[in-house]
Amino acid sequence: MAGHSKWANIKHKKAKEDAKRGQMFTKMARQITLAVKEGGPDPDSNFKLRLAIDAARGINMPNDNIERAIQRGIGGLDGDNFEEVTYEGYGPGGVAIMLTALTDNRNRTAGEVRHRFSKYGGNLGESGCVAWMFDRKGLLVLEREGYDEDAVMLQVLEAGAEDMMVSEDVFEITTDPTEFAQVKQALEAEGMKFLGAEISWIPKNTVSISPEAQEAIEKLIDALEELDEVQDVYANYEVAE
Repeated sequence: MAGHSKWANIKHKKAKEDAKRGQMFTKMARQITLAVKEGGPDPDSNFKLRLAIDAARGINMPNDNIERAIQRGIGGLDGDNFEEVTYEGYGPGGVAIMLTALTDNRNRTAGEVRHRFSKYGGNLGESGCVAWMFDRKGLLVLEREGYDEDAVMLQVLEAGAEDMMVSEDVFEITTDPTEFAQVKQALEAEGMKFLGAEISWIPKNTVSISPEAQEAIEKLIDALEELDEVQDVYANYEVAE
């Protein structure tokens, strides 16, 4: 069905995340702390927190680390006052890039992000410069193996999802962000276990780039992801075959 395969473009990112687990623990702890501050410490009533805890467990983050992050959120431990910030810009070849960050110092983080854009052939832009090229969607990624495509499609539509894209090894299910929790819970009740589940920026269209340009783009993305404050990076490219 219609849509762009975000999952295909971030496979290399997932592999690198596995290799930098300590940094990922820091990023996930910030997400958990912010979710608690925004919606309370009970994951049964705070879906954003439950999503963050699920993601933390997905990278084998120890329960002690998760609990400390929750305590920071409720004020049980001294912690930083994080806020969520979105940055937008262009990478090499005119590729649009959006990234989300959790920071306790907007000026410092903006300076670090701007420096890395410039160093790797990109430009940090003004707010709104590329956001119009992306849609904010709930994204659920399901491994294809063991599932019948027609049956999954029926369950997805009945659960209230908007669309499903089929790739070689996964189903990518998209939802309206406001329906994300409901759809995820309905499909989990059907026994589905997701490889990924997040509120994501998904490009409306993609820019075709060469393998050489891909190397330059991925160097920029990797450099941005090395910042502890940066949570996710999204780009609108596909590599020409």
